[in-house]
Amino acid sequence: MKKFTTYCSAFLLFFFSPYNHIMAQYEEDDEEQDDILSLPEVIEELPEGLQTQEIDSLLADWQTRNYLFFDENCESTGDNPVFDAQTYAYRLSRLPNVIDMPYNSAVQKYIDLYSGRLRNSVAVLLGASNFYNPIFEEALESYQMPLELKYLPIIESALNPTAVSRAGAVGLWQFMIGTGKQYGLEVTSLIDERRDPIKASYAAARYLHDLYGIFGDWTLAIASYNCGPNNILKAIKRAGGVKDYWTIYPYLPAETRGYVPAFIAANYIMNYYCDHNICPINTRLPQGTDTIQVSRNVRMERIVELCGISQEELRKLNPQYRTTLIPGDSHACTLRMPTAAINSFIEAGDSIYVPPTEVATQIEVPVVDQPRAKKGKSSRGGKYATVRKGDTLSAIARRNHTTVAKLRRLNGMKGTTVRAGQRIKVN
Repeated sequence: MKKFTTYCSAFLLFFFSPYNHIMAQYEEDDEEQDDILSLPEVIEELPEGLQTQEIDSLLADWQTRNYLFFDENCESTGDNPVFDAQTYAYRLSRLPNVIDMPYNSAVQKYIDLYSGRLRNSVAVLLGASNFYNPIFEEALESYQMPLELKYLPIIESALNPTAVSRAGAVGLWQFMIGTGKQYGLEVTSLIDERRDPIKASYAAARYLHDLYGIFGDWTLAIASYNCGPNNILKAIKRAGGVKDYWTIYPYLPAETRGYVPAFIAANYIMNYYCDHNICPINTRLPQGTDTIQVSRNVRMERIVELCGISQEELRKLNPQYRTTLIPGDSHACTLRMPTAAINSFIEAGDSIYVPPTEVATQIEVPVVDQPRAKKGKSSRGGKYATVRKGDTLSAIARRNHTTVAKLRRLNGMKGTTVRAGQRIKVN
């Protein structure tokens, strides 16, 4: 029987990084699109949420460390049975879903990935989903969205609420700043509501509702959540106007070709994990919490001092605050805490708030979530980026809102190989 440490190490290896491209917000000329592939294909570029990157994983999350535990009673040999195509297709057809989930070779490759080398990561995700699925389902239900969309954050962020992508997308649903603000999420130097699981889930449900309104097809809406509506519309045009994901599949960006199959496979594995001998990590329910509206500035250090709550738990329950200052003076701010801590907060009265004269000296500079490649104009004109360790040409293209084809042309490259420290012209 493998112990919990086995699950931890496997998760750290394969689920470090968030999926970075909700509304990637880059334009591609038709003649510059990556080489077109057709089914079946090898998984050439995994969603970023399934790749190894140097950022915090779900296992480093406070809630995971405190409320997930290995089930010693779960008996599993660790073997991953192989079934015939008819069995996989039948199981997908039996899921109580509105969204069509066909079986094909691309879906099979992701089922093999989840049930194979990512099986221990799936065990952890099954435990973490107990925290977040009720939030996702409530938000989706409020917009009458299919509840199976609750599995999108698995491939977006690996259920890490503080995930930050290389492109700057943040949170469980991986919102870029522009899209987040468009859907009512506040992003300032002090607050980033893209990290708020509840508010971000409602914003995502509304965004998905709007995307479905554009295309009238769920697989196209899901694909456009990944690469943006413009890329889907261009692919439809190139496919002769056919509004069907599997028809336009060869004309989509490489990552989007894997996005919908990965989503279908996530639905499969989160429902049929027992058939693949995957033991889910168990979940202890956190203590009950409630919210209070704060209309004056208050610092988390003072709350910790007076309310019997650790700063780590306080930050975990309020991930939208980028510093330890809750800026209630600017507008009413929501604070979530255990019920006992809220009672202590109320009993503290005015003594818990920051005196107005101290605010200016107590606001710290937010910690930068992730280093970015250095960019600048050279004396010859144009913008350059420095290749980071682990970078690919495709990742650099996404980060700079361009295409692989254009980068190769600008830099006179015959292939796609880059090395750390290399300067690449991006514009």
